[in-house]
Amino acid sequence: MAKILLVDDAAFMRMMVKDTLTKNGYSADDIFEAADGAQAVEKYNELKPDLVIMDITMPNMDGLEALKAIKGGDPNATVVMCSAMGQEAMVIDAIKSGAKDFIVKPFKPDRILKAVKGILG
Repeated sequence: MAKILLVDDAAFMRMMVKDTLTKNGYSADDIFEAADGAQAVEKYNELKPDLVIMDITMPNMDGLEALKAIKGGDPNATVVMCSAMGQEAMVIDAIKSGAKDFIVKPFKPDRILKAVKGILG
């Protein structure tokens, strides 16, 4: 089963995405969490997950910095970015920095699944 790393400073958002994934056949044992960009980079290097779903706006290190750090260490890393509506410049920056997809908050479970299945199959 694919390993997925969920990165968001809001525990509720991580729980919501994890819940969506586990209800659709993904194992809770293969879903890991980080609360900010610095933790995301650390956990990525430790776990080498197949997919990272990461918020942009977080304390300590934002998602764009973390994306660049992860991609710098592993150019093949697969990262899907998330953020609230109205942040088009950040979306463009994320895609230019190597993000594979972008999900707008508030999440719709179908959109999360579409992104995950599109990448993991």
